[in-house]
Amino acid sequence: MALDILILLDICVASLGLLFLRRIFGPKPSQLPPGPKGLPLIGNVLDMPTEKEWETFSQWGDAFGDICSVTVLGQPLIILNSAKVAVDLLDKRSSIYSDRPVLQMGGELVGWKNTLVLLPYSDRFKRYRRLFHNLIGSQATMRQYFPAEELETKKFLRRVLAEPEELQAHVRKTAGAVVLRISHGYEVQEHKDPFVTLANAATEQFSLATSTGQFMVDCIPVLRHVPDWMPGADFKRKAKQWAGTLVELVEQPHNFVKQQIIAGTARTSFTSSLLESKQLTEEEEFDLKWSAASLYSGAADTTVSAIYSFFLAMTLYPDVARKAQAEIDAVVGNDRLPTFADRELLPYVDALVKEVFRWNVVTPLAVPHRATQDDFYDGYFIPKGSLLIPNLWKLTHDPRVYHNPMEFKPERYLPDALVAEGLGRQVEPHPRETCFGFGRRICPGMHLADASVFVSCVMSLAVFDIGKCVENGMVIEPVNDRTSGTISHPKPFKCSIKPRSPRAIALIQSSDEHL
Repeated sequence: MALDILILLDICVASLGLLFLRRIFGPKPSQLPPGPKGLPLIGNVLDMPTEKEWETFSQWGDAFGDICSVTVLGQPLIILNSAKVAVDLLDKRSSIYSDRPVLQMGGELVGWKNTLVLLPYSDRFKRYRRLFHNLIGSQATMRQYFPAEELETKKFLRRVLAEPEELQAHVRKTAGAVVLRISHGYEVQEHKDPFVTLANAATEQFSLATSTGQFMVDCIPVLRHVPDWMPGADFKRKAKQWAGTLVELVEQPHNFVKQQIIAGTARTSFTSSLLESKQLTEEEEFDLKWSAASLYSGAADTTVSAIYSFFLAMTLYPDVARKAQAEIDAVVGNDRLPTFADRELLPYVDALVKEVFRWNVVTPLAVPHRATQDDFYDGYFIPKGSLLIPNLWKLTHDPRVYHNPMEFKPERYLPDALVAEGLGRQVEPHPRETCFGFGRRICPGMHLADASVFVSCVMSLAVFDIGKCVENGMVIEPVNDRTSGTISHPKPFKCSIKPRSPRAIALIQSSDEHL
């Protein structure tokens, strides 16, 4: 035990020595983009926020400019606080900014490095992207999944009608049900489905394990070699537990499909289509099950956040809900539920969906990009190995781009609405240009997310009135507050969800052929 401690101390001393040499002979702070002044050796460790990092980074952007930087134990972090800078670097120079950092906790110790979101820019990354593109890479390829989306959303309406107070749980179950149908051809159980429970646990652990600045091992990689029994090594015990959850997330649904194929009962899905097409090599099967798990884990939790934000927005902005309902009533009527086929005729609802993605962006800081070579931008030096963090929350709430950005206002995307209100400003940018990421790392599931959020919004508005909850004669005012982590959710809130009419109840309870 004593020998282990001495070895660890030697490694730490050597690491600090390397940091000191890097400090002396590496790029001078004046060459980097500006930022808060750090301390010798440790840099800005003490300045790093422990929650809602995007708010602190936004304040730094206001103080130091659209591109600013800090160093954490010699590691440069370049924070991008405007869409122009993010596009200039991550889109236009994607050849050198498409790699991912090595995240010791989430990537190495837990194992998320094998999923698309943390996969290094490599041949395997390109294979994953091709698989995703063939499955859900465009609006055209998504159309084959519209019936499944509509069916699962109708089940969601039934659950909400029966237990409106369990809204958050219903959103989670439906998001998981949609993506599991697509990825593995799996139909979720109505109560406590094991795969949905597994996905919820794994994605929550991913968000915690990859959150910026939450684990010291990400700043001092040598700590991953600390013995599990040492004081302060609880992160290693946590990583082992989380790694077990991730392995189950990957293996269990994949084995389910293989068993269904043997039994001749497998539904068509991303996994079954490839397993049945040919005899896969070991490497090909590895790529398949991890890319399917990437879809399953990534799409479920992000969609949950967006749909839950929709219900919060409708609670806080009842006028928006009424405008959307008026449009649905005029176009669809009251004799059926709206479908994807109605979308082109529902411009206000379509704009509302855009605003859901902007107003409470799901991944406020995205996942950092890593520079694979030295670069210069606007006179500033960006060293090889720097981590570039696009502050998506700032980009989608930049008052230079979005008028009154904290307000939920679908009219900002509708030219006729702006004219009617006597506002001479231009239509504001589609949030898709920022909230789904940049360059070769843009979210491959953005069409799936868009479809899932649209159908949830339009069907819910067609049959439910969403408003503030009244308890003991007092109106409960929800607060738009967010959880910290890579994937951020609205904190739990209370709202009232009631059917709009007896006819709405009949539509919810009708057979699925009436979709």
